[in-house]
Amino acid sequence: MRRFKILVVFTFLSMMLLVVLILSGHKPADKVASESITSSTTEKITFDLEAYKVHKKQQQELEIAVASYFKKAVKEGLIIGAGVSIVKGDSILLSNGFGKRSVETTTKVDGETVFRLGSLSKGFTAVLTAELKDEGKLNWQDKVSDYLPQFHLGDKENTDQVKLSHILSHTSGTPYHSFTNLVEAGITLEKIAARFSEVKPISEPGAMYSYQNAMFALTSEITKKVTGNDIGVSLSKRFFKPLGMYTASTNYETLIQNKNVAIPHSKSRRGWRSRKLNDHYDNAVAAGGINASALDMAKWMRFLLGHNPEVLNKSALSEVFEPRVDIKIGRKYYKKWPGHLASYYGFGWRIHKFMDETTNKQQTMWHHGGSVNSFRNEIAVYPDTDFGICVLLNSNSPIARNVIPDLHKIVESIYNKPVQKLAEPQLETAVNSFE
Repeated sequence: MRRFKILVVFTFLSMMLLVVLILSGHKPADKVASESITSSTTEKITFDLEAYKVHKKQQQELEIAVASYFKKAVKEGLIIGAGVSIVKGDSILLSNGFGKRSVETTTKVDGETVFRLGSLSKGFTAVLTAELKDEGKLNWQDKVSDYLPQFHLGDKENTDQVKLSHILSHTSGTPYHSFTNLVEAGITLEKIAARFSEVKPISEPGAMYSYQNAMFALTSEITKKVTGNDIGVSLSKRFFKPLGMYTASTNYETLIQNKNVAIPHSKSRRGWRSRKLNDHYDNAVAAGGINASALDMAKWMRFLLGHNPEVLNKSALSEVFEPRVDIKIGRKYYKKWPGHLASYYGFGWRIHKFMDETTNKQQTMWHHGGSVNSFRNEIAVYPDTDFGICVLLNSNSPIARNVIPDLHKIVESIYNKPVQKLAEPQLETAVNSFE
C-alpha cells in the first residue's frame, strides 16, 4: 500500500513537471506573429533607410557635378542662364537654374524660371494627338484635306495621300522648312494651309524625311476640329493641369505677365546682349509655341516615362515613339554623339539608337532640340534606363550640341558605380519573414 501511494505521488509530480515545462516553452501564436512582424518591419525600415541614404548621397553628387558644369559654362561666357531637370523613374533628381535670367540684371535663374521651348513643343503636340486617337476622335490615316478643305499639295491624287501621320513625321513631301517664314510673320494657319497649293512636292507622302514647321503646325487645326478647343486649351486641360505643370503656357500674353521669365540673348563681337521676347509661333503653338520651366519639364519627362498612367496609358504613348522614317540626310550634331548608331523620326520626336559605352548594350533615346527667339533647348528621354534630361538655355549657345551626352556621362558616372552592400539581416525571424 505504501509503495502504491509513493508511485501515485511520483506519477502526479512527473505530470505536473511536464505541464510546467510545456507551458514555459510555449508562446501564444499572436505573440510570435507580433515578434516576427516587428522584426520584419525593423528589417524593412533598416533597408529603406540605407536605400534612402544611398539615394540622397547620389543626388547630392549629381547636384554638385551639374552645378560645376554650368557654373564653368557661365564663367567661360558660353551661356547666360540655364534651367536644368533630370529625372529617374518617378523621382525628380534635379530641377534647378544656373546663371542669370538677363545679362543686364543679377536675377538668378531657378527651377521655375520660364523659357520658350521652340520645337520641343512638337513632342507635346504628338502626345496630344495620341490621346485623341486613343479616345477614337481621330486616326493616324486621316486625310489632312478632310479637316482643311483649302489644303492642296500637288494634284488631287497627291493631296488625298497626305495623312495626319505624314505631317507629324515630316514626311508629307514638302521641301525643307516650307513656309516657316510665313509662320514667323504671324500669318494664320488657315491661310498658310491654302498656300501649300503653290508648293511642288519633292516626294510622295511617306517616302522622305523633310523637316517642317508650317506643315507640322497644321496638326493644331485638326485637333481643334475634333475637340472644339484651341490647342492651348487642350494641352492645359489634358496635361499641364493634371501633371502640375503650373508655369507652362502657350501664348505671348501669359508669358510676358510672368515675373519669373528668362530673357533671350544673342552674341556679338562685344559679347552677349539681351533681346526682346517676341510672339513668334503664337500662331503655330503645335510646332514651337509652348513655354515652360525646368520643373515643368521634369514633370513632363516623368509622365513620358509612364509614371502617370492616370493621365495617359503607356500603350497610347508608345505609338508616338515608333520610328516612322530614317533620318539619313545631313551631318546632324546628334549623329556625332558617342555610340550613335541610327536616327529616326516618330511623331514629334527623334528616336536615336546608340551603344551605351558603359554597359556596351544598345539603347534607345527619345530626343528633340528646340530653337526660337534666341532660346536653345534640348530634351532626351531614355526609356531603357527610365531617366530623362532637359536643358533650357536663354541663348543660342554652342554647348547645346553636346549638353545631352555631357550630362548623360555625369549621370552614369554617379548612378552606375558600385553601391556599398546593405547590411545583412541579423535576426532569424526576419530572414524567415522574407521567404
